Amino acid sequence: MREILIVGGGYAGFYTAWRLEKKLRAGEARVTVVDPRPYMTYQPFLPEVTAGSVEARHAAVSLRRHLRRTRLIAGSVTGISHADRTATVRPVNGPDQQLRYDTLVVTAGAVTRTFPIPGLSQQAIGLKHVEEAVAIRDRLMTAFDQAATLPPGAERRRLLTVTFVGGGFSGVEGFGELLSLATAMLKSYPELSMDDLSFHLVEARGRILPEVGDKPGAWVVRSLESRGAHVHLNTQLVSAVDGHVVLSDGKEFDSELIVWTAGNASNPVVQNHTDLPVDERGLLVVRADLRVGTDSDPVPQAWAAGDDAAVPDLASSVPGAHTVSNAQHAVRQGKRLAKNIVADLRGGRVRDYRHSSLGVVATLGLGRGIFQYKGLVIKGLPAWLMHRGYHVLAVPSWERKVRVLAVWLTAAAFGRDLVSLASVQHPRDAFVARGIPQRTGENRESDPTAA
Repeated sequence: MREILIVGGGYAGFYTAWRLEKKLRAGEARVTVVDPRPYMTYQPFLPEVTAGSVEARHAAVSLRRHLRRTRLIAGSVTGISHADRTATVRPVNGPDQQLRYDTLVVTAGAVTRTFPIPGLSQQAIGLKHVEEAVAIRDRLMTAFDQAATLPPGAERRRLLTVTFVGGGFSGVEGFGELLSLATAMLKSYPELSMDDLSFHLVEARGRILPEVGDKPGAWVVRSLESRGAHVHLNTQLVSAVDGHVVLSDGKEFDSELIVWTAGNASNPVVQNHTDLPVDERGLLVVRADLRVGTDSDPVPQAWAAGDDAAVPDLASSVPGAHTVSNAQHAVRQGKRLAKNIVADLRGGRVRDYRHSSLGVVATLGLGRGIFQYKGLVIKGLPAWLMHRGYHVLAVPSWERKVRVLAVWLTAAAFGRDLVSLASVQHPRDAFVARGIPQRTGENRESDPTAA
C-alpha cells in the first residue's frame, strides 16, 4: 500500500486529507497527517473569537472527528529528505522518528513574521491561533476590571490602551472587533468612559488592507477614526520594552496589550530543512498542477499548496503572478490537490489549479464591514452580513456551521457574553494562594511550578 504523507493539518492539508478519504479506494493508499495541534484553525473566525462573537472551540475543527480513516501524528516535521523518501518527525512526547513515504504533500503553513524590535518578543502576542485570540479577549476584559478600580490617571490609561501592529486583514479585522467589544463593555462599567480608551493601529505602509482599492481602504481608516481609534500610517514600531510603545513618527505611550499581525514568513522547516526547491522568499517552487518543481524539472511524487507554496496564479493577467496567501485559495488548492494525487496514482490526467477571486470581505466590528469585488464596493451592515454569511458557509462541516449560527442567534437575542476567563490560563493560582488575596502574578512568581 502506498504511503501518502501530509505535512501540516491547516486549510490545505486538512482539505487534501478530507478529500483523499472520500476518493481513495479501500487499500489503495494510506494517508498520514503530521501536525502538533489536534485541530485545524478556521482563521477568519479569530477576530470574532477575540470579540466573543464566536466560541473559541467553534473556530477549531477537530482532525480526529473528521479524518476518521487518516493516521494522525501529534508532532512536527523537522526535516525532509525527499531523495530518500523520509521525513523526521518530532512528536509532542518521545524521541524523533523517521517516517517513510511514497508521496509527499507539503502544507506546513506559514509562521508569524517578526523583527528584532526591543521588547517585542516579551510583550506582544500574535493572532494566528485560537489560544492567542482567547488570550487577547481575556486580557482586555481583565484590564477593564482592573481599570475600574483605579482613579483616572496614567495607570488606568495604560490598562485601557491597545496597540495592533499590522494593517492587513488579520490586523484590521482583529482591531475593529476588539474596538467594538471595548466600546460595548463601557455600558457595564459606569466608572469608565470613552475618553479612557486608547486604540492604536500601526501600519508601515501608507494604507491598510492592500487587498482592497485605495478609496475603500481610506474609508476604513476614516471609519475606525470616527470610532475613536488612532491609525498610524507610514509608521513602524521602534520599541515595546516593558509595554512602552515607541513609534517611528515620534509618538510614545504605555500599552497593556500589544498585538503583532505584521504578516507571515515561510515555515523555517520548508525554507531550510528540505531538499526541495525553494524560491528567494523561501517558498516551495510549485507548478500550476501543484507538483513541486518546474514544468521542465518536476520533482517526482512531491506536491505542495497553501502558504508555503508559490502557486502560479493562472487567473491573473500579470505575468509570473502567484496566488495570494489566504483561506480562499488554500481550501480550493487542497481540494484540487486531492483530485490530482488520486488521478496521478491511477495514471489519469492531472489538472492545473485555477481560481478567480470571489472578492474580499472584512469585518470591522459588530454590524460593520466592507466588501469589494472588482469595482463593486459595499460598506457597513450589508458587508458585515455578507462576511458572516460567507464564512458560516465556508467553515467545514454542518456541525460547525450549526454551532456558530447558534452562538450568533443567542448573541442577537441576549447580547455579548462579557465574562473573562483569564484565570484559566493559570489554573493553579487559586490552589497555591489558598484563599489569601494576591496581586496579579504574585502566585506564579512565588511558586515556580505554577503554569
